[in-house]
Amino acid sequence: MSVTVTVVAAVLVVAALVMPNSVVQLEPSQFLRIPAEAVIGAAVMIALPRRPRVALAAVSGVALAAMTVLNALDMGFKQYLGRGFNVVLDWSLFGDAESYLEDSLGRTRTLVAVAGLITLVLLLFVLLALSVIRLSNLLARHTGIATRGTLVAGVVWITCSSLGLQVFGVPLASDSTATALKAQAHLVSATLKDEAEFRKVARVDAFGNTPGSQLVPDLRGKDMIFTFIESYGRSAVEDPIMAPGVDSTLDARTKALAKAGFHAKSGWLTSATYGGSSWLGHSTTMSGLWISNQQRYRTVMASDHMSLTDAFKRTGAFDTVGVMPGVQKAWPEQSWYGLDKVYNAFELGYKGPKFSWSTMPDQYTLQQYQDRVHSKKPADGKARMSLLILTSSHTPWAPIPKMVPWNQLGDGSVFDSIEKAGHPSTYTLTDDTHTKEEYGKSVQYTVTALTEWLERYGNENTVLVFLGDHQPNAHASGNHASRDVPISIVAKDPKVLGKIDSWGWTDGLRPAHNAPVWKMSAFRDRFLTAYGSTPHPKKG
Repeated sequence: MSVTVTVVAAVLVVAALVMPNSVVQLEPSQFLRIPAEAVIGAAVMIALPRRPRVALAAVSGVALAAMTVLNALDMGFKQYLGRGFNVVLDWSLFGDAESYLEDSLGRTRTLVAVAGLITLVLLLFVLLALSVIRLSNLLARHTGIATRGTLVAGVVWITCSSLGLQVFGVPLASDSTATALKAQAHLVSATLKDEAEFRKVARVDAFGNTPGSQLVPDLRGKDMIFTFIESYGRSAVEDPIMAPGVDSTLDARTKALAKAGFHAKSGWLTSATYGGSSWLGHSTTMSGLWISNQQRYRTVMASDHMSLTDAFKRTGAFDTVGVMPGVQKAWPEQSWYGLDKVYNAFELGYKGPKFSWSTMPDQYTLQQYQDRVHSKKPADGKARMSLLILTSSHTPWAPIPKMVPWNQLGDGSVFDSIEKAGHPSTYTLTDDTHTKEEYGKSVQYTVTALTEWLERYGNENTVLVFLGDHQPNAHASGNHASRDVPISIVAKDPKVLGKIDSWGWTDGLRPAHNAPVWKMSAFRDRFLTAYGSTPHPKKG
């Protein structure tokens, strides 16, 4: 029994030391490596007296557990957000993750999952601390054998490292934990440095001092609508599983809009985020700044850097309104966006079922926008600029809504049977093929709803700009997907699209594979310039 416990302790410690921080590297060969940290640790433990040895062993076990948790977080973040975990900025995202799970799985399941996860983490800390203590005691009891074994292990590690020996393509000599610790230290330093530098960048604005009379003069009197489609990424248009359905929908809707007198041009933007954190994509597009993390987001939200939506408000010629069914709590960002009024999830009169995270189907949201906003002319005789955030294509893409006759939407109760007949959220959480298929269907649904709304309610002055906020997570887009998202501008007035002829965008709703790709942060200034705005820089 004692030998078994010791072997288990050794396996736990070595596994923790060589554990990769990426799902794609999580394979058996990764755990057949010789960790340098174990060799050095053994040498130190052998040399220490009992009390400091036990204390160091306990601290080392706790530290190793902490690094194991960080590696696991790295895995999750890389898989879902396309980047590693940032120990400075990302703790606040756990609340969002819990809310997402609650919306997807229900409160009871979420509480059980969170309790289980906390228990597992605490158990990991205890087990690794006890394991390192047990192994250190074993080394102390057999100093001679331990010393010779450590020397042999050190020589083997140096030899493997020097010769680059590998097993199944993986180096036998490992220093994974030391490398990960160094990377985390570098990331912390870079994050703190980035915070200071970005504050300076955010104070500079090419249009920051432009008088309202010189902002978007070529769009005066237009019915301006900016719409973000959740997780609408390049993969939807090009992935072999999703593209056939999505592309046929885009082509069919292009033809339908043309019959109604609307035409479109489309291109690509490279999003500042991937797989989630949609607000980073929204704010990057609207600010003209690269907002790739939560600290940058907070900095911009607290600044007077002009958003694209606020540019319309500053003209004095537009009322501004937001329709945001995903907002379910106080949203102080309204001020930075320059929105006179925002309709959140509780102000749209919806009485139907939620579709996992999405509070209501996009078709219902669009009809409410029509009834509450678009059908009513501003009382002061101004034009209107609207910002819509559509949510039906949000992960986990099950269940997803279906189109119903527009005159039957009512209070949304019509969606009860559709939600009940849909797949449970677990349908896509456990199978990547299901994920791709259902994600593609969700994009088709939202594009159809949005363009049908435009057919029904758009007019000669309507200008619709719609785009994705980011690519879907790796389960839908794959582990090596780009960060590109489609963007389209749709209008009846040929002068509106004529202003962007020089952009080289593709005609229609489906951007060509080789259509221009810009950083998402470039869009604001290009858009303002194209529609006649005069730069008056504000310098920090």
